[in-house]
Amino acid sequence: MAFYCQKRSYETEFTTKVVSCTPSELKIVTNGKKEIIKGFEIILEDTVLFPEGGGQPDDRGTVNGIEVLRITRRGSDAIFFMQTALEAGTTVKQVLDWQRRFDHMQQHSGQHLITAIAYNRYGWKTTSWDLGKDKSFIELDTAKIDSKQLGELEPEVNEAIRKAIPMTPRWVEVGSPELAEVRTRGLPDDHVGLVRIVDIEGIEANMCCGTHVSNLSHLQAIKLLGAEKGKKGKTNLYFLAGDRLLNYLAKSYNNEKQLTSYLKCGPDEHPQAVERIQKTLKQTNKEKTLLLRELAVLEAYRYKTQPNRDPVLCLHKKEADSEFINMVANEIGTENALMLLTTGDEKGAGLFLIGGPKEIVEEAAPRIAVELEGKGACKNGRYQGKACKMAKRPKAEEILREYVSRMQTSEQ
Repeated sequence: MAFYCQKRSYETEFTTKVVSCTPSELKIVTNGKKEIIKGFEIILEDTVLFPEGGGQPDDRGTVNGIEVLRITRRGSDAIFFMQTALEAGTTVKQVLDWQRRFDHMQQHSGQHLITAIAYNRYGWKTTSWDLGKDKSFIELDTAKIDSKQLGELEPEVNEAIRKAIPMTPRWVEVGSPELAEVRTRGLPDDHVGLVRIVDIEGIEANMCCGTHVSNLSHLQAIKLLGAEKGKKGKTNLYFLAGDRLLNYLAKSYNNEKQLTSYLKCGPDEHPQAVERIQKTLKQTNKEKTLLLRELAVLEAYRYKTQPNRDPVLCLHKKEADSEFINMVANEIGTENALMLLTTGDEKGAGLFLIGGPKEIVEEAAPRIAVELEGKGACKNGRYQGKACKMAKRPKAEEILREYVSRMQTSEQ
């Protein structure tokens, strides 16, 4: 069976009837979390919304104003998953999310065109492709694509678009001799009815169930973003087609304007300006590290030379790093004091080091880690880790002083 959407890819509304409605469940991912929602599997007589297939994701839209959450194909039926039941025999109106559909049409048709020309010119076979959310890629059966080949392929693809070549679907019987002449990766096991072939006039014929533009001119333009090493000796060729390319260009232009404002130079000078900033930053960080090392030595010296010094040292340096607090601990020595050394945001997250006699650190440090909402590990009289609540450092200091008080009491 050919769905209405496969015959008329540009239609956005369609009226049909409900065949069946059965309770069901759907696994979805929301904000990275998997969940199962209850709803209904609904089969309609026909559909203007495309069920996923041929590497193309399913459409979105509504049926009688009710959101369609997923559409899949099962044999000759399109299965709609919705959270509201519809009675069998009811006449319903489907409305398509055209923006999503046309984006998929442009990327899918762009893939067909790139695949055909890449094979005709270089003999590279397409083994799979991915219609991604932001950009798509075609997996080609070649170990490498160099810049010269990319530079030849892209103009030829866009020349075909400028020629406004028709792209049309047709149907043939299973077993037709015509199928031997088309590009195909085979039919699905549950295929029913006629076989759909999509022709790009004079370029290729390809067995495909997806929705496509009616003319290559509707692709507007294609940009080959580059090639990366794929799996098993293959290469992934990334591309943008149509509105995605225009959106990418607009975003890139806005970024360029911002960089021009920040760097105080024209776009052609951006790389050199960034390189200069990186060199300056590298030198600044080097100087900062040297200063922090000197400061660590001074902080340790100041503590050790204090008359009647406090047995507990609590030191926080917002801009310091793990090297700084370890250097302070090394200079003082874990046998000479109980230390709580911290870096980072005074009220937020940061690093901490607890040093001192091994038996005290092993007992007190886990309590302090819990208080600071952090995690760490103990080794050789030091407990180091990351904390989320540096604002609770006073409470951590109280815990250390509690152990000092115990020591002093036991000595008396």
